[in-house]
Amino acid sequence: MLSHSRVARLFCLVSTTDELDLLEDLAAAGVTGFQVRDKGATTRELVALTRLVVAAVRPAGAIVVVDDRVDVALAAGADGVHLGADDLSIADARRVAPHLVIGATCRDADAVRLAAADGATYAGFGPVFTTSSKAGLPAPLGVEAIRGAAGVLPLIAIGGIDVVGARASRAAGAHGVAVIGSIWRHPDPVAAAKELVTAVG
Repeated sequence: MLSHSRVARLFCLVSTTDELDLLEDLAAAGVTGFQVRDKGATTRELVALTRLVVAAVRPAGAIVVVDDRVDVALAAGADGVHLGADDLSIADARRVAPHLVIGATCRDADAVRLAAADGATYAGFGPVFTTSSKAGLPAPLGVEAIRGAAGVLPLIAIGGIDVVGARASRAAGAHGVAVIGSIWRHPDPVAAAKELVTAVG
């Protein structure tokens, strides 16, 4: 298993519709992880987007993971991949790409333990709060669920995370948080990122 030091405290999800010219500034502000997630993009578009993100943020030391797609992560030279229940299994991804950071979407402690046994590096845990960024999600788990699942893998809390939620998630035992709207829908995304960086400590 890879070192927890390679798991970011703050992940910012990125799609082709975001202000990509801000990526370098976000990394400089202390965002240490970026997840490329664009459900509507073609494979070639995803590879191009991932390469752009890597070029923008890696000089600042940030890591880049790709949602769902091990092939895109490998082709674009990303640091890792984040896998959901319907994607390539954690175990298969670990066999194909032993060097990658591998995140697993988890909703309870049992899922975290299974992901750890299969070779995941971290668990994306949520939705913690109500979110409008992704359709069809289950009911929010709440901060207490983090407390019950912490300690096996680094937990990255996701789902409706703002500055207050980021602090609460960290206090409950999350290693870090992942956000979309709290950065991209803010009038000043870089200022928002700085607040979140402070919140996750």
